[in-house]
Amino acid sequence: MVTYDLIMDMDAVFRALADPTRRSLLDALFKEDGQTLSALEERLPMTRFGVMKHLKLLEQAGLVVSRRRGREKLHFLNPVPIRRVHDRWVSKYAEPWAAGLSDLKHKLEKTMEKVFEIYIKTTPERLWHAITDTEMRRKYNFGAIVTSDWTEGSRFEGRGNTSLIFEGENLEVDPPRRLVQSFRALWGEDVKSEGTSRVTWEIEPIGDSCRLTVIHDQLHEGANDQLYGGWPMVLSGIKTLLESGEILTTPGSLRWMHGVTEQQPR
Repeated sequence: MVTYDLIMDMDAVFRALADPTRRSLLDALFKEDGQTLSALEERLPMTRFGVMKHLKLLEQAGLVVSRRRGREKLHFLNPVPIRRVHDRWVSKYAEPWAAGLSDLKHKLEKTMEKVFEIYIKTTPERLWHAITDTEMRRKYNFGAIVTSDWTEGSRFEGRGNTSLIFEGENLEVDPPRRLVQSFRALWGEDVKSEGTSRVTWEIEPIGDSCRLTVIHDQLHEGANDQLYGGWPMVLSGIKTLLESGEILTTPGSLRWMHGVTEQQPR
């Protein structure tokens, strides 16, 4: 069943995408993520006020996320709403390889930073539990068995089909608001060589809902997009699980879940 909130969210996305200027701004962030207002203004034949107005509408639709860095305000492309459009209207008709179409590859000057944001109708405590509970995490994180004691300085690891697929350290643990982790991917030789990056989970209560922001940074320039390309599906999965109790049925999720549920202990 499609909820009223989902329809309203998608309406905002489609309205934002209907304007060619706003699509041009998204294209600019696709090519180079984390740009200032001045940098984006140079790319368009319009006033600074006009660019600000379009960015505001993109932020309201969740397609752009802005974050302060010192005196600068940087703008990041947030692919999660587009991922949700794919999950709702595309994935059920698509071949399994279609899940990879949402992978985004952007470049920053020295290191890359990816920002993903979604609103979930839940409490901070329930959301924190979903992030740190092994069984709940398995249901939206491609079937990975994630374990840790979730204390500052402790280790966490993720296993798939008994093999270690990622690991790291809990650098900051502030339930139910903030979790900062180092992250090292181990599922293939192509990602092992990428070394260690950092993932930050931020939970902010907004009315009867929460804004969940995931920041994946300390990625080197041109990093393998396998490291961050799955975040839109993960965030869509956690929203679906907490709001409906159901498991997201995208091709990528099903591919992992079928293999894991047969082999992993419950």
